Amino acid sequence: MTELVKRKLEARPAPEPDPGDPFAAFREVEILDMQMAFGFRHSLGKLSRFFLALEERKLLGTVCPTCGKVWLPPRPVCPDDLAVTEWRELAQRGRLAVGSLSAYSLKTAGGDRQLMLGYVEVEGASTLILQQIRNLGAHALEPGLPLKIVWSEEAVEHPMELFWFEPA
Repeated sequence: MTELVKRKLEARPAPEPDPGDPFAAFREVEILDMQMAFGFRHSLGKLSRFFLALEERKLLGTVCPTCGKVWLPPRPVCPDDLAVTEWRELAQRGRLAVGSLSAYSLKTAGGDRQLMLGYVEVEGASTLILQQIRNLGAHALEPGLPLKIVWSEEAVEHPMELFWFEPA
C-alpha cells in the first residue's frame, strides 16, 4: 500500500504492555519529518527606547524615583515600589558576576563560534544583565573580570545582537 503521509519516517509498534500500565493503548509511536517556519511582528512596547538607543550605541537603564534602584534590563515600573521609572544612560563597562560556556555554538551569520554568556554588573546598575561574552583571549571566564561593551559594525537580526562584552 502507498504511504498516505509523505513526511512519515517510521511507525513504531507498541511494546508488550506492562500489567497495569494505564497508557498501554498510547504506546504506539509515529515519527514525522516536520519543518516549521513562521514569521511574526512583535512590538517592543514600553521598552522600545532601550532597543532604539542600542542603535545609537547607548546603553539605557531605568531608575526608580522612589528607591533609586537602577534596572538593567530596564523596567517601566519598579517592582519594589510600583513607581514609574525614568530613563538613565549607563556606563559601557562593568564586571562579570557569573559566566557560562554553552555546549552549543552560535549559528547566526553562519558562524560556529562557541557561545559564552554572562551576567554582567554594569557600572551604575543595581541589577545584572545577561549578555554574550566574546574574545576572552587568555582571560578566564571568572567572576570579577572587568568588561567593556563592544558594538557590532555589521547589521544584525535583533537589537540585542548589537553589543556584547569583552575583557576591558
